Amino acid sequence: MKVLVIGKGAREHALCWRLHQSQSVWRLYCAPGNPGINQLAEPVAVEPGNFPALISFVRENKIDLTIVGPEDPLAAGIVDEFRAAGLAIFGPTRAASRLETSKSFAKSVMQSARVRTAPYRVFDDDNDARAYVRSLDRPLVVKADGLALGKGVTVCADRAGALAAIDAAMTEAKFGAAGKRVVIEEFLTGEEVSFFALCHGEDAVAFGLFQDHKAAFDGDRGPNTGGMGAYSPLPQFGADLEDRVMREIVRPVLHEMAVRGTLFTGLLFAGLMIDGGGEINVIEFNARFGDPETEALMMRFDGDLAATLLAAAEGRIADADVRLSPRSAVTVILASGGYPEAYRKGIPIFGLDRIEGAVPSDLKVQWAMKKIRVKVFHAGTALKNGQLVTDGGRVLAVTAMASNLETAVTAAYQAADMIEFEGKHLRRDIAHRGLACGGRPA
Repeated sequence: MKVLVIGKGAREHALCWRLHQSQSVWRLYCAPGNPGINQLAEPVAVEPGNFPALISFVRENKIDLTIVGPEDPLAAGIVDEFRAAGLAIFGPTRAASRLETSKSFAKSVMQSARVRTAPYRVFDDDNDARAYVRSLDRPLVVKADGLALGKGVTVCADRAGALAAIDAAMTEAKFGAAGKRVVIEEFLTGEEVSFFALCHGEDAVAFGLFQDHKAAFDGDRGPNTGGMGAYSPLPQFGADLEDRVMREIVRPVLHEMAVRGTLFTGLLFAGLMIDGGGEINVIEFNARFGDPETEALMMRFDGDLAATLLAAAEGRIADADVRLSPRSAVTVILASGGYPEAYRKGIPIFGLDRIEGAVPSDLKVQWAMKKIRVKVFHAGTALKNGQLVTDGGRVLAVTAMASNLETAVTAAYQAADMIEFEGKHLRRDIAHRGLACGGRPA
């Protein structure tokens, strides 16, 4: 089949990398692509928000399946437009995407579905929000209700921090329209994990469990980012966790969406908090593949991705061929200096050829002997006069897969250290929780 991927980040690069290996795919496109993606897929010079141009391209080129990477086109209704045009597309409608685009809507769905989540209040008035915070004296989480590129959540240790977060979101409009409404919820303790499920209406199948690292600095310190690294599987949790999440969260939520007349089709991403007693609370939902979790997922995925996603899009969940390797995959993000705040672009990047070039090295020979797979996905890069340069906050997603977590972590950092650009920033403790329990599946 012919496949079009929409997006230009590391998530889309990882999807294209796996689609390029799918037996069912004989022609692959990406709109608009990036320097890494363009080595695998034919770039299409159309931005993700230009729906008429995308539909025209799909029709003219007889594309069999379109896969949407980023959240913004989903929020704007790209799936609705494609379906109205009679075109196959993987992703939820604009109404179903509200599970991600409105945290207050997601909370109401969870409440109706009796899915565990933190107690919360919703505010449209900043003075009311401040009054509520002043009435409390405990840690809180302040969330911009809308899309904020993964940066609209502030964990507040005290009242002063919560008041400052309200000011940033509602008064200073740091997150634009996304922060006009805020959700203020109780702070949950435990271990945060990410869960993917392929869905069509009330039918669903588990599609992987991951641990993301949101904070900018080691030890989970600093501001939240779009994600500084991820790994999968999670050795600290038993094999029954996926079954519990499907039973206690995914299926009740899908049923509630169906009751509301808003069937969810696509990738449901549940951000979860698991406390010391094993109770599972939902922190938030996303309505698309997560980043950087997808980079680790695509390393582990062993099936035909195009056929799997087409089956989900067409309501044939039973035909979805979800096979994940038991091996460990680790992704380390190389970010621009200053990210997630202000950062420079256009900085030359060196060293990728040492990892992916044809010339062998002692390290590459060592990886081959140990059956270690290493791939660098482009997140925010560009070509300037033939030179690869930085073009975003998250620049590259260095991903390794090995027989065990410790070896995968070592290989990912070996590769990360071979890449150089001014201001390069990375966390050095990705997968520290998994390593702390021995690094092997429970």
